[in-house]
Amino acid sequence: LQMGGSLGATVSRIFRLEDADKKTMIMAGMSGAFSALFGTPLAASFFSMEVVSVGIMHYAALVPCVASSFIARAIASQLGAPAPFFDIGTIPDFTPAGAGWTVLLAALCGLVSIVFCFMLHRGSNFSKEHIPNPYIRGLIFGSIILLLTAIVRSQTYNGAGIDHIVACMDPDYDAFELGFLVKILFTVLSIIAGYRGGEIVPSFFIGASLGSAFGDLVGFDPALCAAMGMGAVFCGITNCPVTSLLICIELFGLEGAPYFLLACAFSYLMSGYYGLYSGQRIVYSKYRSNYINKQTK
Repeated sequence: LQMGGSLGATVSRIFRLEDADKKTMIMAGMSGAFSALFGTPLAASFFSMEVVSVGIMHYAALVPCVASSFIARAIASQLGAPAPFFDIGTIPDFTPAGAGWTVLLAALCGLVSIVFCFMLHRGSNFSKEHIPNPYIRGLIFGSIILLLTAIVRSQTYNGAGIDHIVACMDPDYDAFELGFLVKILFTVLSIIAGYRGGEIVPSFFIGASLGSAFGDLVGFDPALCAAMGMGAVFCGITNCPVTSLLICIELFGLEGAPYFLLACAFSYLMSGYYGLYSGQRIVYSKYRSNYINKQTK
């Protein structure tokens, strides 16, 4: 996202565009980078318009973002980057019982999103205040990560964890029930240490782990719960329900759309005014049609 936005800003400077058009180019660059990397052009088209100001959509950027998203995805595909698709098997019929489990899982995902964002922001502020030297900070927290890796005797929680995400879609996969908390800890420590590798894919890991464990616990389709967990946690940390729904549809198929929509909606509600991006603004309240224009926590 940073690289795509920076590229858009560079292009706007080269062509000496006005400030309003510069913002559009930045959003188009973000959409292109998101689409090329994740293989989700529909979600990428809306993400940059939705993430900047929660509660409103910058529709003036719709055509540039859509064009950038599809062009970037086509180029990435030609260069050998496949569009991922996860097989979660047969989707159960959408019933009141299934809707109830979905709401409960979404509420948990919203709360986990708050925990993730809170730990990330407070941890970064605390470490910078008490250990201002970035090299010493990297040494201390990097050593803690190495120690924790040795304690858990697994590198599952290091790196992006795509293999673990795929495994969570397997109903026979026996995952550690609290693995999502371990991943939160590893991700927060890595970012505090200065080893920034992104937060979006770790959020997928956290959501898939939580959803799979939830499905096993309550006896409701662990693969579907893992898919809903991915979308719901992403929605909780980014405050982007439309993008989250489209990501789920592109990654898991249209058949589960009712579950995905319900999960994203309730996670968006339960995550409050917390967010991954400190510069994000909540323009309109999540609970009433009120103009609040406040920064995320």
